[in-house]
Amino acid sequence: MPLELKVPEVGESITEVMIGTWKKKEGDTVAVDEAIVEIESDKATVELPAPRAGMVTKVLKGSGEKARVGEVIGYKIGRAHV
Repeated sequence: MPLELKVPEVGESITEVMIGTWKKKEGDTVAVDEAIVEIESDKATVELPAPRAGMVTKVLKGSGEKARVGEVIGYKIGRAHV
């Protein structure tokens, strides 16, 4: 079952962020807590970690694109053997 990669809350009054560098691309495997993408706001840059091991299956927002807090920017699937 695909897991949605959503923009996390990065500050109290921040509603929109910029997608920074994707550290993983479609088809790449990730370990638990490994950084998938950087999210940039006016005040900070944060990394979105993988909540569980798996593979990035779809990137919906590319580097440099804007996204709203809570918006789905990609998908991954979990895999027990990764």
